[in-house]
Amino acid sequence: MLIPFVVMLLTIAVAPLVAEHWWEKNRNKLIFTLIVSIPTAIILVCSGLGHNVQHQLLFDYIPFIMLLLALFVVTGGINIRGDIAATPTINTLLLFGGWLLASFMGTTGAAMLMIRPLLQINQQRKYRVHTVLFFIALVANCGGLLTPLGDPPLFLLYLRGASFEWFFELLPQWAFVGAVLLALYVAVDKYFYAKEPQDMLQRDLKEQEPIHVSGSINFIWLAAVIACVVFLNASYIPAMADHHAPIYVKFLREIALLVIIILSLKTTGREVREANHFSWEPIAEVAILFVGIFTTMTPALLYLNVHAPSLGLTEPWQFYYSTGALSSFLDNAPTAVAFHTVASGLPIAEGVATVAGIPEVLLKVISLGAVFFGAMTYIGNGPNFMVKAIAEQEGVEMPSFFGYMVKFSLVVLLPVYVLMQLLFF
Repeated sequence: MLIPFVVMLLTIAVAPLVAEHWWEKNRNKLIFTLIVSIPTAIILVCSGLGHNVQHQLLFDYIPFIMLLLALFVVTGGINIRGDIAATPTINTLLLFGGWLLASFMGTTGAAMLMIRPLLQINQQRKYRVHTVLFFIALVANCGGLLTPLGDPPLFLLYLRGASFEWFFELLPQWAFVGAVLLALYVAVDKYFYAKEPQDMLQRDLKEQEPIHVSGSINFIWLAAVIACVVFLNASYIPAMADHHAPIYVKFLREIALLVIIILSLKTTGREVREANHFSWEPIAEVAILFVGIFTTMTPALLYLNVHAPSLGLTEPWQFYYSTGALSSFLDNAPTAVAFHTVASGLPIAEGVATVAGIPEVLLKVISLGAVFFGAMTYIGNGPNFMVKAIAEQEGVEMPSFFGYMVKFSLVVLLPVYVLMQLLFF
């Protein structure tokens, strides 16, 4: 029963590398997902475990995909365009801004909002690859640590009992990693800026256009999405957790998010979304793949919960690197859920502070490992490949899958992550 889950995750990781053109069609992803997940669901129902898969799909998958859809639609209605001088100071401020936004717009939303303005501003520069690499690390991954909106694994942990405010407990680690990566970027960009041909720098100074933001109404809808996640939950509305509550009460948050999605679509001009190259394809891909992931991971979670004490994971650093290692090559959302399940199967010593049913320190390292290590490869987190594709469309020669690891993540990111663990855990 573990095989379908393993096949699902390995295919997601490997298919873009070995069968890119076949895999890029959502129809093929849907066919694969149905072939893997339907037999799994049938076997679970026949084994008397149908309620487990039902819970996964109704109370994990639907809230998960509705939040991603809301963030995707709202941020897709905001367009930033313009061209200013691409100095190291300006580039650093842009990365810093994206890093700050990621926790409240989601890493996907912040990455899609900021990558095109960043590339447009740097279009006259010869050396741009390093800027995109640090953008993937800071905006598409590490920035999204402070709220459940920031990254899918955090929202799934939020659904398991961590409060919205609890994620601010990760502020020291978020600030440390962000500050170190921004400092490294400043040094690297100053080095490459000094190597830029003078004629290109002159063009950069002459060819400027004021920054203009369209679709500003969506900042209101973004605030509404945040309010839904903060206030529409069992902590503020206990009836939402009542097993006998009407369905519209249980899914009050998702209904509110659907209303926000409709309002965003109605109040945003078509030209704004066209300027963003807005398409339903990316979110359809996520919806298709994750219905398979949530279905096939059900027996895996049951197994991990039963056998957790025998896995040998007891120390925070073990959970940190184990979560991080799998998040680097598999999707970080199911990885976080899997290790939360492992932690929930361990005995808890008397007096140990717990959050979401597990020791607080373990929840911290699982969150950190899932979010930070998602930047270790192009497939660790959804926005990574999207940023790479957009950069290549704009003429940036991005490293290959393994080139990214050898030239950037293993030599820049991993030492920072290890240092963070040594200092804090």
